[in-house]
Amino acid sequence: MKKRIVIKLSGRVFGMDNAKALKNYAAFLVKISKACQPIVIAGGGTIARHYISHARSSGADESTLDELGIEISRLNAKLLIYALKNKAYSHPPTTLQEVRHAADAGLIVVAGGLHPGQSTNGTAALIAEKVQAEQFLNATDVDGVYDMDPNKFKKAKKFKQIEMKNLKNMLVHEDSVAGGYDLMDIVALKIIERSKIKTRILKADTKIIEKAIKGGNVGTEITLPSR
Repeated sequence: MKKRIVIKLSGRVFGMDNAKALKNYAAFLVKISKACQPIVIAGGGTIARHYISHARSSGADESTLDELGIEISRLNAKLLIYALKNKAYSHPPTTLQEVRHAADAGLIVVAGGLHPGQSTNGTAALIAEKVQAEQFLNATDVDGVYDMDPNKFKKAKKFKQIEMKNLKNMLVHEDSVAGGYDLMDIVALKIIERSKIKTRILKADTKIIEKAIKGGNVGTEITLPSR
């Protein structure tokens, strides 16, 4: 059986002006599927945040907003499935059991969110655990974890590695409302920790993702305490 790699893909890849990027990702996934089995989780991105913002202003509760975000992430997943044609499982799985079943079919699997109250990062970590992935790559809008916001501070320093406990401390004040997740969240980190999932946060760029799959030291690796 091929090694399984779980890739959480930034919602930005699915933006309205990004049709070419999506085709490039599809070609890339087909290419790497010769050596491993990619299982991709699509983020909701700005489209999800747009819908969530409108629904929130109309008085929708947080669990309803979560469900709305999940629907958008599944639509994004469908766009990638259509680009992959017959190389992908035919639709986004909606439960962990279905993800496992889809992975066992040997095709490229593309999912969106699964459960309200979970970010797509948390979902990706759960999926990595369920399918016993060799690696979880969280492909985001930034190229790793920094000691401060690199978009605001020029002196921000990137970590090549960060210990789990230090990352938890950084994220403990993060926003947990619908649409508010970013690099990682506490739920995802707890799953990574309990199952010792090899995890890396990196830029959503096909060349960088390919380097990570081949064992390259790109982005930021989350290190776990040894027992």
